Amino acid sequence: MSRGLASRLPDFPWDSLAGARQRASAHPGGIVDLSVGTPVDSTPQVVREALIAHADAPGYPTTWGTLALRAAIIDYLRRRWAAVELTDTGVLPVVGTKELVALLPSQLGLGPGDVVVIPATAYPTYDVGAKLCGAEVVASDDPSVLAELTPKLVWINSPANPHGRILDVAETRAWVEAARAVGAVLASDECYGEFGWDAEPVSVLNAEVNGGSLDGLLAVHSLSKRSNMAGYRAGFVAGDPALVAPLLEVRKHSGLMMPTPVQAAMVAALADQTHVDQQRQRYASRRELLRPALAAIGLRVEHSEGSLYLWCTRDEDCRASVDRLAEFGILVAPGDFYGAAAAQYVRVALTGTDERIAVAADRLLAAAAR
Repeated sequence: MSRGLASRLPDFPWDSLAGARQRASAHPGGIVDLSVGTPVDSTPQVVREALIAHADAPGYPTTWGTLALRAAIIDYLRRRWAAVELTDTGVLPVVGTKELVALLPSQLGLGPGDVVVIPATAYPTYDVGAKLCGAEVVASDDPSVLAELTPKLVWINSPANPHGRILDVAETRAWVEAARAVGAVLASDECYGEFGWDAEPVSVLNAEVNGGSLDGLLAVHSLSKRSNMAGYRAGFVAGDPALVAPLLEVRKHSGLMMPTPVQAAMVAALADQTHVDQQRQRYASRRELLRPALAAIGLRVEHSEGSLYLWCTRDEDCRASVDRLAEFGILVAPGDFYGAAAAQYVRVALTGTDERIAVAADRLLAAAAR
């Protein structure tokens, strides 16, 4: 018997880590789980206060979001990402960006026979979203292939999950121009934009990239990482009003409404850059501690110019590296979650507490000294 949509999807990748998780959990000092990029630091007080102040919300929220939220999104994108030509008809809150990534191909009307291009090493939900609507997936990091493929949707991701590579202005502009040349929608996942370490991230909303026009462009942003709001399911998409308008209509009919208190919390979060800078410093400190410890046991860090991960290899099967780290009570994500090109890599998240990151670093350095 067919399982319907579920039959199109791969097994949920993290289920395959059960054995490694068990081994890591058996360590006398306990597990250090660096396999998932889920925030562990507190949600900022300014955000929690806004949520509480708007807790009395008996009526239905609007899918488009409050006027205050749309204004806050626009102000943030202009101030932080040099967005041009952006109006409230070009912004839309979403109930966590993972649902947008998974549903965007369907909500854009794609189906069998259409092509979706995703990065060669990529967040798995890009592939899942295409499969949900029956579209064909092509993985490539070369914008020139668009001329041959004539896709309907192209995903780029910078800073990238899992490997942290950052596209510069010229590289991002090349994707914009290639997508426009074939009439494809270019969706830029910029959810890790606040975390550039060795290079400065750039948005597709920036005039240096898009030539002063938002035509065919969507930028996806999340408050999960920048504001420790993963539990709030708070994100937004912004760009070409001609693309946002039909998304809004589909989402109205689907009942995809962000709760009113969460909308108020988003307004507070977007208006305050101080807590973002503080969180950035926390991750920078953890990165500085963990990176040399991984290198000490022979894990070479590649890319990792941005995002919240260290992308490492010992030039061996990624599952062997996962097992090796599990011996130290450290759980990481295998590269094969992210595509065939990543089969010799592991992704190590910086989303552990200061105490757990320090424990992991101590264990690795002690092993290297033996």
